[in-house]
Amino acid sequence: MLLDNINKTGDIKNIQSSQYPELAQEIRDFLIDKISVTGGHLASNLGAVELTMALHVALDIPRDKIIWDVGHQSYTHKLLTGRKEGFEHLRQFGGMSGFPKRCESEADCFDTGHSSTSISAGLGMVKARDLTGEDYAVVSVIGDGSLTGGLAYEALNNASKLETNFIIILNDNEMSISESVGGMGKYLNNVRTATGYLNLKEDVYAQLRTSTKVVDSIRRAKNSFKQLFVPGMVFENLGITYLGPIDGHDTAGLIKTIKEARKVKKAVMIHIMTKKGKGYEPAERHPARFHGTEPFIVENGLPRNPRTTANYQDIFSTVMCKLGARDDKVVAITAAMADGTGLKRFRNMYPDRFVDAGIAEEHAVSFAAGLAIGGYKPVFAVYSSFLQRAYDQILEDVCLQNLPVVFAIDRAGLVGSDGETHQGIFDLSYMSTMPNMHIMAPKNKWELSDMLKFAVNLGAPVAVRYPRGNAYDGLKDFREPIVMGKCEPIYEEKDVCLLAVGSMVKTGEKVREILKDRGIKCSLVNARFVKPIDCDYISQAASTHKLFVTMEENVACGGYGEKVREYVDEHRLDASVLSIAIPDRFITHGSVDKLYRELALDAESIAGRIIQEIQR
Repeated sequence: MLLDNINKTGDIKNIQSSQYPELAQEIRDFLIDKISVTGGHLASNLGAVELTMALHVALDIPRDKIIWDVGHQSYTHKLLTGRKEGFEHLRQFGGMSGFPKRCESEADCFDTGHSSTSISAGLGMVKARDLTGEDYAVVSVIGDGSLTGGLAYEALNNASKLETNFIIILNDNEMSISESVGGMGKYLNNVRTATGYLNLKEDVYAQLRTSTKVVDSIRRAKNSFKQLFVPGMVFENLGITYLGPIDGHDTAGLIKTIKEARKVKKAVMIHIMTKKGKGYEPAERHPARFHGTEPFIVENGLPRNPRTTANYQDIFSTVMCKLGARDDKVVAITAAMADGTGLKRFRNMYPDRFVDAGIAEEHAVSFAAGLAIGGYKPVFAVYSSFLQRAYDQILEDVCLQNLPVVFAIDRAGLVGSDGETHQGIFDLSYMSTMPNMHIMAPKNKWELSDMLKFAVNLGAPVAVRYPRGNAYDGLKDFREPIVMGKCEPIYEEKDVCLLAVGSMVKTGEKVREILKDRGIKCSLVNARFVKPIDCDYISQAASTHKLFVTMEENVACGGYGEKVREYVDEHRLDASVLSIAIPDRFITHGSVDKLYRELALDAESIAGRIIQEIQR
């Protein structure tokens, strides 16, 4: 196999051009085989095989730099840079990351995980290169979906002033995770289908190959032809040289184009067209499902371990549809995550009250603020790690004006295999700093439903944060009405009081059982509200409990535990506080259960810490 000869960076340069199609097929077979076992980002990687091969042939890696936007399409890059063996433990604890990591290889020049950052980072590297008088290539690879993010346009505006080489490759597969939305998507579609221009371009290239007489006149007329046949010519008008669109699965053609672009002393955009999921029929048919997939059966693409219970996204989906039916003021908003957040059904039922803002969280929040002023009840469903991109808009546009926007914070807490860039472990801390914000976390699937209903009618900024994965269906009989700022005692005894936030209530049940077996009396309380905390209950409980144990799936700094400790200290209550939280650091990839054990968030570890605290 050709792939057997690629064991380190640069080995691909020894492959004959006639063998590129064979190598591309071997890479696809390898990725399908490995990802079917470990899970991971499949469709995006299958679509970027030839592009990655071309970059590694045309450039001198690692001297030349490639910045992968998001980075979920970097598996072939890892394969071509000597990390073949790493795929055995891809995205597993202690194994290879699913995203570029500078600590993994010198071929990875920038850690990524969120979208629309690559052009900005590339510009910074270009400036550093020029300041030090070096001459390496800098290439930012960005998808059409990521061009819906405002940061990309800020960077393009800056790039238009360059008088030095910088290559931007627009990988256009008409998708982000779901289909790309908005004006840029329509514009790129016009470019793709501008057959008059494309046919003319091919005729021009044919003439150039056979005659030198037309070269000068064609050069003079080139921009006029583009303006005539390609609507807008947005990139050229910005001052960025535009090449394309070209076939993103033609390795030889891509190599030639990249080498030509390297000669231009300004910003160059190479617009390539690829097919997400190429080479694997299930992924071609369902690219969104195979964007980030669990382990699957290669023969049919079906999950190896299909879900048998509802997850929190299913519950959110059902509740949103019911809310939409009852109240025509409810509007659902997503940032390119209709499928992931569970809003697909709402979109189908109430298309006029569904808005996909694209990968633009900042815009989505300010848009929601405008809706709220207009008398509507916007619900913005967003992953925890992506919402942090809109901190300023939440603070200034929503909280400052005390507007009734609901933030449905999905994937809150540890999410596992995607690692540092996706762990939702900061939202309780940064949202708690905001005046007028209210924060809730449900203990189970029924409470998620109740909290969403409460939130849309609160008339103030409110966040409901819930984890990824199967929805907990325990504690069904504990369903007291939600009252602003009030916790929910579940089991009341004395001595030790477990104050558990959201997903940690389930863990708290196990901790309580372990402590009971050791003869330690223990209360379990569902905090419900992280802001405001239930000060009355804490004051009352301090008379019968000597130890409060706060439990949260959030970093310790600024979290729920810190707030309880401050209250206890400020009011000189006769009780101590033990805070169980995630350490103030970035958390690597691995299964959630494994990370729980490593971070001492599992029931056995928590119970052990409580016993140690009591024995002090």
